[in-house]
Amino acid sequence: MSDSCQPEISGFCGELTVNTKRRYLLALLVLLAISQSGCVHRRMTIRSIPSGALVKVDGDEIGYTPVSVDFTYYATREITLTKDGYETQSVMQKVKTPWYQVFPLDAVSDNLLPFEVTNRHEFTYQLQPKVVVPTEELLNRGNMLRNDTQIGP
Repeated sequence: MSDSCQPEISGFCGELTVNTKRRYLLALLVLLAISQSGCVHRRMTIRSIPSGALVKVDGDEIGYTPVSVDFTYYATREITLTKDGYETQSVMQKVKTPWYQVFPLDAVSDNLLPFEVTNRHEFTYQLQPKVVVPTEELLNRGNMLRNDTQIGP
């Protein structure tokens, strides 16, 4: 540095010191890491035929079909659908992991992509109408069971 350089800002006179360069680089890396995190958006949509069924995913109510919910990890989920006049349906549904979310690629796709990736899964379930058993038939079944237990094997 020459004596003719009179910096107005301390530490800057056309050249950057090694420590200043490191600080700028660190600040740039931190800013880049913060702005680039969370690049994969995972969303699951559940539909039913007929629509309007109450949906529970892993025991948590999420709404009435059609309904969408964000999720964090891929796994087999217990999906339960309930609607008046229809049989309650419980399904163990596998939510498949896409290739870019498999270790070690997931570290890149979750943190370093310069754009957002949306991973959507859609599931549709056919509900079965509830079978209404006549009262007389239920009474006959009950009486038959009672008789069977009293007679024994």
